[in-house]
Amino acid sequence: ISISSLFLGTTITISSNHWMMAWTGLEINTLAILPLISKPHHPRAIEAATKYFLVQAAASTLLLFSSTTNALFTGQWDVTQLTHPISCLLLTTAISIKLGLVPFHFWFPEVLQGSSLMTSLLLTTAMKFPPITLLLMTSPSLNHTLLTTMAIASAALGGWTGLNQTQVRKILAFSSISHLGWMTIIIIYNPKLTLVTFYLYCMMTATTLLTLKTTKILKLSTMMTAWTKIPSLSATLMLALLSLAGLPPLTGFLPKWLIIQELTKQEMTPTATIIALLSLLGLFFYLRLAYCATITLPPNSSNYMKQWRTNKPVSTLTATLTTMTITLLPFSP
Repeated sequence: ISISSLFLGTTITISSNHWMMAWTGLEINTLAILPLISKPHHPRAIEAATKYFLVQAAASTLLLFSSTTNALFTGQWDVTQLTHPISCLLLTTAISIKLGLVPFHFWFPEVLQGSSLMTSLLLTTAMKFPPITLLLMTSPSLNHTLLTTMAIASAALGGWTGLNQTQVRKILAFSSISHLGWMTIIIIYNPKLTLVTFYLYCMMTATTLLTLKTTKILKLSTMMTAWTKIPSLSATLMLALLSLAGLPPLTGFLPKWLIIQELTKQEMTPTATIIALLSLLGLFFYLRLAYCATITLPPNSSNYMKQWRTNKPVSTLTATLTTMTITLLPFSP
């Protein structure tokens, strides 16, 4: 029921023209993912579900408020006709709370840390899709300066705060925040590019999280001993992480390249320089993950046990996604 409601809510939001329907879809989405977060009966999971619910409820209320204000002043309920400045400001706030953009990012790492790896996958990919679609449809009337500031702040904060983490899910949460920064900086100038970035980001995150789920890795110290389980998977995990960081021969380089190109076309060279330099922070913690996954051997003390190599075949989905994450760059337009 929960999964089908997720699909339903997403479909309602992305195909709606009326603000009420968009809001309904977002609400269905929130209510559908709550049981999935709180499914492991653990205080952390319940806490994560509560935090998620409160944050998303606040964001939905703001969204409803912004659309009602717009309807009050302009008489328009159409999603694309959001023209009143106050409504635009409120909508930007609501969407950034829903996505976890910078001033409102605090809930996201906490919620991810409290949920299981598969729920984290849903939260980082599927649950970001409806808000990004709404942002895409309203992007012409939004405030440029505000969005650019928030995007740069997201890239910076996602990089800075990810440096000190040892929990893999928190690191992925901060990487998600910095990727969202990259998506929102370009949404006014080239919305299609935002979607491309989002799809590629979803693919790379899915690869990473599915790999982590196969090898049951939750923190850096278990990552160091996991290479004995499925060595080939550890090697491809390193490449997937470097792809998330955006290193050139891999897929993750494509959106960054196109975004920087588009920003220089729009004569925003300083912005492009700043955001490119900020992605170096992200590169540092991806490199540390990759280092733990493949390059280091843990100290061979007497009480250290090698883990058994598993005979489970890796699922076709993980294999396909990994291949795409590593090799998609030459197919770029």
